[in-house]
Amino acid sequence: MNLRQLEAFRATIRSGSITEAAKMMHISQPSVSRLIADLELSAGFPLFVRIGRGLTPTVEGRHFYEGVESMFVGIDRLEDLAKSIRTSQGGTISIATIQSIATIELPQAISRLYNDNPDIRFDIQSRNTPAIVDAVQMRQIDLGIVGREPNYDGVDILYQTSAPYVCLMPEDHPAAGEYGAVDLEELAQTETFVTFGDSYPDSMMSIDPALSGKMRARSRLSVANMPLAGALVREASVMAVSDPFSAEQAVRMGGVVFRPIQQNLTYFVTAIAARREKLPREALKFVDLFATQLEERVRQVKSLS
Repeated sequence: MNLRQLEAFRATIRSGSITEAAKMMHISQPSVSRLIADLELSAGFPLFVRIGRGLTPTVEGRHFYEGVESMFVGIDRLEDLAKSIRTSQGGTISIATIQSIATIELPQAISRLYNDNPDIRFDIQSRNTPAIVDAVQMRQIDLGIVGREPNYDGVDILYQTSAPYVCLMPEDHPAAGEYGAVDLEELAQTETFVTFGDSYPDSMMSIDPALSGKMRARSRLSVANMPLAGALVREASVMAVSDPFSAEQAVRMGGVVFRPIQQNLTYFVTAIAARREKLPREALKFVDLFATQLEERVRQVKSLS
């Protein structure tokens, strides 16, 4: 016996006739009759007796129907559960992100999920990479967006990409209107750069130590984050080596532009979670949207070189 035979039997019991059962199942009357005949053959006893123009279940058929109905109740519950999972839009997604992603990329990805799923709540924080990793490991947040090449214990990497650093400069600088990549070695001879904590993150940027030293030697400005660096580029007419996402934020504020650089300095963006399998479906959907959007942005930046 198979499920289709049991469906025909159940429909005939419920409707009281082969004709109505065929309508319920959207098949022909002969098909229903054949399914029931095959089921009777498998069961080894008659399921119906014909009285006049109708069908009446036999004693064995009624007893058998009780078991069939209990089975379909279980299937109906599974279908309801699947529908609930499929259409579920509830819950809260907690996200901690680095500043470079917080202003443009993250809000754009969230907006797509937010507008299509009115029952989802978002808890969004901006932190530095070490703090985000700690929060993910301790399961204080669902998702972390961090900005260093991953080598983390206790987290799952959901998505990773990399993009080249760029040179941020005032829009009225002579080099701002030129095309192609600039050489930091040449710029370091004459230009003043903003540094970060009086240094450059050598391990993250893969910058040549000698070049880093030249840029530090000419620097009179040290900041803690890229938004402040972008403001100083605009107001103090200096330059900065920036990740492309922070650079885009600075450009939108006005007064600055960015150009690609010849040196191979790489900025990483990684989405992490404590355990992928423990994430709600909505969080995984967000990661997919975020990844698609960021890949397009990275493609645009790389096309400038």
